[in-house]
Amino acid sequence: MKILMIAPQPFMEERGAPFAIYHHIKALLCMGHTVDLVTYHIGKPVELPGLRIFRIPTIPGIHQVKVGPSMAKFPLDLLVFFLALWRLCIERYDCMHTHEEAGAMGIILSGIFGRKHLYYMHSDLSQQIVSSEFTKNPFLIRCVEMVQKLIVRKAHGVIAICPDIEGTARSMTEKTPIHMIENSAVDENLPAPTQEEILQARQELELGSGPVLLYTGTMESYQGIDLLIHSIPAVYKAFPDVNYILVGGQTAQIERLHAMAKELGIQDAVRFIGQRPLDEMPKYMALADILLSPRSKGTNTPLKLYTYLHSGKPILATEIYSQTQVLSSETALLVPPTADGLAEGAITLLRDPEWAKALGENGRLFAEEHYSWRVFLKKSTYVQEEFSADVLEMAA
Repeated sequence: MKILMIAPQPFMEERGAPFAIYHHIKALLCMGHTVDLVTYHIGKPVELPGLRIFRIPTIPGIHQVKVGPSMAKFPLDLLVFFLALWRLCIERYDCMHTHEEAGAMGIILSGIFGRKHLYYMHSDLSQQIVSSEFTKNPFLIRCVEMVQKLIVRKAHGVIAICPDIEGTARSMTEKTPIHMIENSAVDENLPAPTQEEILQARQELELGSGPVLLYTGTMESYQGIDLLIHSIPAVYKAFPDVNYILVGGQTAQIERLHAMAKELGIQDAVRFIGQRPLDEMPKYMALADILLSPRSKGTNTPLKLYTYLHSGKPILATEIYSQTQVLSSETALLVPPTADGLAEGAITLLRDPEWAKALGENGRLFAEEHYSWRVFLKKSTYVQEEFSADVLEMAA
């Protein structure tokens, strides 16, 4: 099938939704479909046989887009809509796939052009604007809730990315087919770093011989990075040679967190790396003794957890629903979402390296069975075959 995919995201960029979109596209191409992607002007080039990327015109002054809702998304999404409309006018597509708020575009365009519409529900949009602190206005939140329900009810199929989102989608409709495919695909083709590369990285980051605790991802408020920073003094006191590496974040976020670390007197124990390319992630994972996910709120499963599990390294995570949908006490050390909880967890793992190693191995084995590329592709193929049958029936 020839698929028009609409993704209102900076593609490609090293963060959750763009990663997920990349892997869904890759799965579609493996099945023999072709994909035309309509997306933002921002993002690194991606070359995959069977994929064509159509980007909106550059908007002066918009060089990056923060995670979650923002004012910048309004003009960007408007241009995405008109570009998608133009593509449908000049080219014949068998169906449409949409991500996040583009589901609303899919409802409109599906009605105009009579194309089947598959919606990828990465989050509950109304919950997202609350957790990201975009607005506290009850009227606006209610409006977004209504739009989210309309998208789910009018789509011809919905792919939810975790159990919580699946439950939310099912509560909104009794007719639309709902499927769950966790965003668990990881790029298993990335080469492992050599010992020389790992040693060089330790030297460049001036890590010495001390243990390394690694966080990767965005630095939005719901990620709990403030809690993590405030947990470090207690760990630093118990292990003066400890090193925390934080990969990700935008410049303003890093500057604020660095100032916080300096105020707490732990600046020597923390390295802020900023956003790094995907192919460098194995190097940082190899450096780590413990992987961190200090998320403080939300119900969406963090994409990083699947990569963490595959690494075979021990995971320290807060015990909130977004994380326990994937993690358990057998695959991670789960602690309260507080600075004290994160500090006690880190100290416990550092004091018992054999248990920490066993925890990491449990996670790796669990990921191989439940969250491999093979499992992701199998689930994706089942959903696409069912959806394709509906498309062909409609065309007939």
